[in-house]
Amino acid sequence: MKTFSLAAAAALIAGGAAAHDLGFAGLLSNTNQGDEIPELTLATGQPLSDGPIELESGRLYELEIEADGSAELALEGAGFFRNIWINEIVINGLEIRPYGIDSVEFDQAGTMEIEFIAIKPGQYYLRIPNTDGDTQRVDITIR
Repeated sequence: MKTFSLAAAAALIAGGAAAHDLGFAGLLSNTNQGDEIPELTLATGQPLSDGPIELESGRLYELEIEADGSAELALEGAGFFRNIWINEIVINGLEIRPYGIDSVEFDQAGTMEIEFIAIKPGQYYLRIPNTDGDTQRVDITIR
């Protein structure tokens, strides 16, 4: 019995070391990275994005939002934010790991990065609140 226990312990230790050498696995690994998403720009009188965004469910993405400080501008999209899993939001080097969000707002110039996994397939959008122009909205499809 002791021989079996020592052999099992040795196998577990060796197996753990081998797994450690392989790097990260799963949804947050580099091998699960989705295609690059175009940056969103919050600026008075400028389009939010160059066009629609297509994502693949289960893939890891990073969305970068740049505000030029020309006005206090927000970005809303509760439907989108509720159908992704947010790993972190980085603002000026500070990492936030929220349970969920409905919108973000910039009071001054800055950059925000949102790292997330697309979850539920569907049609969503992000837009500047209280606007109805096509350039103030970006349509997002999760496949």
